[in-house]
Amino acid sequence: MNWTRREILTAFAAAPLAQVAPGAGAAPKYTLGITTNTRGGWESDVFHSFREAHEVGYNYVESFVNYFTEYFDKPDALRKKIDEIGVKFVTISNGGGMETHFEDPSRRKKLIADHMRLVRFIKLFGCDHLKINTGPRRPEGSTAEDLKNIAATLDELGKQIHDEGLNFGVHAHMWTQFENRKEVDSVMDATNPKYVQFVLDTGHVTMAGMDPVELTKRLGHRIIEFHMKDTMPEHRGGAKQRRERNDVMKDPIFFELGKGGVDFPAIKKYLDQIGWQGWLTVELDSSPARPPKESARISRKYIETKLGIKVS
Repeated sequence: MNWTRREILTAFAAAPLAQVAPGAGAAPKYTLGITTNTRGGWESDVFHSFREAHEVGYNYVESFVNYFTEYFDKPDALRKKIDEIGVKFVTISNGGGMETHFEDPSRRKKLIADHMRLVRFIKLFGCDHLKINTGPRRPEGSTAEDLKNIAATLDELGKQIHDEGLNFGVHAHMWTQFENRKEVDSVMDATNPKYVQFVLDTGHVTMAGMDPVELTKRLGHRIIEFHMKDTMPEHRGGAKQRRERNDVMKDPIFFELGKGGVDFPAIKKYLDQIGWQGWLTVELDSSPARPPKESARISRKYIETKLGIKVS
């Protein structure tokens, strides 16, 4: 279903306050976090990664469900662990063992059940949104029928998540069913903005050929979270050639903030202008040149000195 301007405005009017523009000139509210599954030292021990991120100064952490499935029936044990470290969750993403074939209607019932179980789990920890990736990309990519089915599943899941009191953001990610600009436009135009929002990963959209500054302006308040990673300077404005999945430790394509491929000041300038509120979550897929803790420190320094945002 393609939404008209009137329908979109009506949907935003009925949306939770976190999704609604507070008005031109309103003070933006940025909440900073970090995703801590970085290869090179953080990928195998999630609580070690939480400790080191906290030592660098991050108080909010994001991770993936596969690290926490053993805690689904004992959430108090997980709460005790993170309280002892001193961190809280941004969110916990889908993955590990969950159904993620959003393009397949025959799997929709199980997919929604899997994700709603995760929603009710993260709700126990005060998370305000679920961020999800779609499933692995087929060689032929996503067809028009795939995109129609993805949108329908996202809408149905998003409505149920909305009814639980949380927001719901889909992440455009290289090598998944939801990767490039055609797919982003198709799915976002076909879904209800009241139920389906967007997670903008500055690195992944750049390497998929999109300009993250332009995409920020295109989606505006429909973005509920940024994943902040940088790319090589030559990819600024969108890589000219798609990269196949690579060995991220031998040939990284994502880097700490400040490398030069993403115009973060331009993104922040626009967010300031529209009074955007939401999560800025530092993320780095791999850190082969230095320990992840040092990469996290570099990105924090960039955010505070170049963007003027206090990480707290």
